[in-house]
Amino acid sequence: MTDSTVRIDGNTLRLPGEVRVRFIRTLRLPETGTHALPPGLGEFPVRRVEDYADTVPAEWRARGGVMLPVYLREAMWLSFGGTAEPAALQVGVGKVCAVSGKPWSSRLSRNPQNYVVLPRQPWLDGINSGKGTVRQFVAVPLGLGATVEGQVTGEEVWGGVQLQSFPLRDEELGAWREAQRRIAATRREMTVGGYGGAFPMAAQAAPAPAGAPGGRARSAPAMGLGVGGSMRQEVYRDDRPLKAWSEEPAGRVFVHLVTPPEWRRITGEAPPPSPVDRAAYTRAGLPWFDYYDQDATDLAPADTLGSVQPVGDWLGDDHEPWQQPSPHQVKPLGDAPGKPVEDGDW
Repeated sequence: MTDSTVRIDGNTLRLPGEVRVRFIRTLRLPETGTHALPPGLGEFPVRRVEDYADTVPAEWRARGGVMLPVYLREAMWLSFGGTAEPAALQVGVGKVCAVSGKPWSSRLSRNPQNYVVLPRQPWLDGINSGKGTVRQFVAVPLGLGATVEGQVTGEEVWGGVQLQSFPLRDEELGAWREAQRRIAATRREMTVGGYGGAFPMAAQAAPAPAGAPGGRARSAPAMGLGVGGSMRQEVYRDDRPLKAWSEEPAGRVFVHLVTPPEWRRITGEAPPPSPVDRAAYTRAGLPWFDYYDQDATDLAPADTLGSVQPVGDWLGDDHEPWQQPSPHQVKPLGDAPGKPVEDGDW
């Protein structure tokens, strides 16, 4: 029987099939122009909802999953590093697929493709809204219409982020493992090494004790993801037939987004410091990134996602100063189980 348990390992979500997802803090891009990939500035802390059953809202308990703190208009990206075997991963923002723009589904689809393929897709910084570009994930409150969910569906009900993983079918996985075994044997014979790169990340926060001192469960301000600036990033087309994947998901998790004051009230922990000033980052000469995979094919942008407008249209102009990185700052990139997370109804 397949284990469908989702776990937290530090601040990493581990879905069945060794799918590992981290939520990375980053610089928010200007809402005009197209930019290089912004850097990783440390992980968002992730906690299980069930560990704070006395202080989280009742609807969060019903949905289960995990939660993380995010500031208004703060940007994030999702890192998929560490996946060993191929997996298909669905990413929802307010139960709208971030790849296809279609409603959330318990099945994989190819027309249009509603998932990313791991490990080929190393990360996802935003919605699939342009040819070779995405629009950055940016946190906004529900109720303004600024979220992707609100603009695509006309309603704001769910918020948060949804993840669902699918493994290869047994026969496909067996064939893949045999191919990998042969490749590894050939490499040993040729004594050829490899290269792997990763963004530096901040140290993981220590797990908090269950429950928050003196707290009581009540409604919390609901947060979802809207979009910010555009960046150069491809969402890769799956080169396997759809029938190569399992029809049923191996695991899923609902990720609740929490405002910093509510994070402190619910968990008793201090939230992360406010986002880094992006102009200061650029002036310091620190790196931005450009990633290209010549063997992969970019998916066509989703029509519904291409029309999603940035959060500035709802929250006002972005007055934070911006300084364009110089060409030498853009770096080319290329070519132990924790406690299980409780799922709920969503």
